[in-house]
Amino acid sequence: MKNISEISIKEKLILAGIDEIEKNGIQGFSLRKVASKCGVSCAAPYKHFANKTELITEIIKYINEKWYIRQKKIVEAYDGNLRHQLTEISLEYIRFLVENPHFRSIIMLKDKKMDPQHVQMKSELSLCTKNLIKKYCKSVGMPQKAELIKTFIIRSFIYGAALMFDNGELEYNPENFELIARTIDREFDLK
Repeated sequence: MKNISEISIKEKLILAGIDEIEKNGIQGFSLRKVASKCGVSCAAPYKHFANKTELITEIIKYINEKWYIRQKKIVEAYDGNLRHQLTEISLEYIRFLVENPHFRSIIMLKDKKMDPQHVQMKSELSLCTKNLIKKYCKSVGMPQKAELIKTFIIRSFIYGAALMFDNGELEYNPENFELIARTIDREFDLK
């Protein structure tokens, strides 16, 4: 993890933007507020972003990149074993959500005025899981309806577990991760 003094102004603006959206949503979001949070002039954000929309784009890219780095390690570590990749990607996404609660304000953001490009970019976070489920179901001859059900169930496990950890309903420990792993893995025994 970087020391706060090692973070660039651009990254500080992105992190402040995440905080601003978390507290005030898209409607209350402004470059002026983000600049103020960073202790820089109102003009400073414009050196890095053309406008508010571009900063939101960069925020989503930033979160996606953080997830892709973690996701890539899992895919490479379990190359050739789709089912294990699925379980480990799911567990890692739970960790990602729990360890980065401020990212969830963006990941879960639903705003009718949100730019369609941003909606599409946010949905890309779950593409790997969806694709792995699709590949696995196809490899074992599960019908498309089963694939849709599996996608729903696995994503529900991920978001539900993250919420339960946050709410203290489930202790954030290796035993509970093992329980979640067994539950996810068992789901793929069911046709």
